[in-house]
Amino acid sequence: MKKNTYFIIIFLMVISCIAFGRIEGNDFINYDDNKYITENDNIQSGFNSKNIKWAFTAIVVGNWHPLTLLSHMLDWKLFEANASGHHLVSLILHIGTVIFLFLFLYKTTNDIWPSAFSAAFFALHPLRVESVAWAAERKDVLSMFFGMACLYAYVFYAEKTKILQYMLCLILFALALMSKPMLVTLPFLLMLLDYWPLGRWQRALSASSNCKFKLSCNLILEKVPFILLTIFSSIITFWAQKKDGAINMLGVLPPQERASNAIISYIDYLGKIFLPMNLTVFYPYELSIPIWKVVIFAIIVTLITLTVVYYFKKLPFLFTGWFWYLGTLVPVIGLVQVGKQAMADRYTYLPSIGIAIMLAWGIPLLFSRRDIREKILFPTAIIIIFVMAVLTWMQCGYWKNSIEIWSHTLRVTNNNVLAYSRLGNAYGKLKKYHKAIDNFNEIIRIQPDYVIAYNGRGISYNAIGQAKRAIDDFNKAISLKPDYADAWSNRAFTYLNQGDNILGCSDAKKACELGNCKIWDSRVGKRLCH
Repeated sequence: MKKNTYFIIIFLMVISCIAFGRIEGNDFINYDDNKYITENDNIQSGFNSKNIKWAFTAIVVGNWHPLTLLSHMLDWKLFEANASGHHLVSLILHIGTVIFLFLFLYKTTNDIWPSAFSAAFFALHPLRVESVAWAAERKDVLSMFFGMACLYAYVFYAEKTKILQYMLCLILFALALMSKPMLVTLPFLLMLLDYWPLGRWQRALSASSNCKFKLSCNLILEKVPFILLTIFSSIITFWAQKKDGAINMLGVLPPQERASNAIISYIDYLGKIFLPMNLTVFYPYELSIPIWKVVIFAIIVTLITLTVVYYFKKLPFLFTGWFWYLGTLVPVIGLVQVGKQAMADRYTYLPSIGIAIMLAWGIPLLFSRRDIREKILFPTAIIIIFVMAVLTWMQCGYWKNSIEIWSHTLRVTNNNVLAYSRLGNAYGKLKKYHKAIDNFNEIIRIQPDYVIAYNGRGISYNAIGQAKRAIDDFNKAISLKPDYADAWSNRAFTYLNQGDNILGCSDAKKACELGNCKIWDSRVGKRLCH
């Protein structure tokens, strides 16, 4: 079996490198990569006491994740602006996660081929591309690396319950949370794993009456430190995202709307797991969901749940797999709406393992004869793995640069104003201003009060010498959002370029008051405005 184990690990490493190989030639994109890496002075100035302190105190894109920031610092130290290096480090972390998952499943079940299929299904699924190919999602792969290492270490603790092994699990869990708070559900996950595949609950409940209560309490009490870390991480996360403005729809969307979106998302994510088509970086939120759709999807979730509960003794892997999927999606399912996306491929990183477990151990039971299973399942598994690898390879190509990813997003979604905005900005950076204006026009057609579109279009108009149109757009942006510092700053630039120093200086001072001092602190601003 050792030879098979080594073969599977090498296979997982090689096939993952092939499937994700295209990311080596990909660039950064203009969606959070700038905030984390390309325009972050703290990241680029390297390791020193000031920046290390910043990493442990900063809120970046609504998150507190010091280990992620430190990893970006290290990447910049090694690769600077060469995006390929950043992407390859993320791929190495993903492969490490896959290997830990395989070793964990194999050690706990002693079923090598279902464990291998689960790991391959997880590793090569196109839904993984967003986490691996997007430099800003380093937090995802880093957190999962520590999370899977924690699960693997937990197996050794469950065997001998030694304090050093327990402390290792706790440390790895803390490191996972300091990379991304997605793993706050891990204490719940450990309770599931105690049932299957570890069988610790069964042993506790089958013990003598004197030991039964003690063993059961121990299983719960040993999770308390993990739960305390979860509570601490959840409080910090909620505070950080509220401070950053990420939780900006909580007061707008009523509870029933958020509950409806959660139910829809559970089935939509399942759909993407089984039919991974039209995947992209941003899915707009739908404010109007038909009630019939919510009811049907709620019935489906309920029926699956009742089925796995009914068979929880006979088919325990279905129980663990399904509740792994349901439970680990809770932080991102939309009950507390964070940001404007309805769902995200990256959110399936941890939950999809539960579905992989259900498939790997459930499908073989449909074939009673072993020889038939070997003749049908093995070639079928190889085909599935090959197809997923091809789809992942194709999906990685959409992440080549900002133009590619946002153009693809517009092809597979409707009325996606964020995609039009980012594509417009990307064209503007390439000095293709007329294409940028076309994209901003589309935004204004879809959503006339989208203030960023007027600012972006104004910048493009100014760049092609149409100052009057630019000023009109900046005026519109300011009328919609009077505290929009960038619009004040860009209007100041335009006035100064036109020789109107009075209006230009006035706007520059206002922009500085609102937090954008790039005009006021510039050499031109000082010369003209002091």
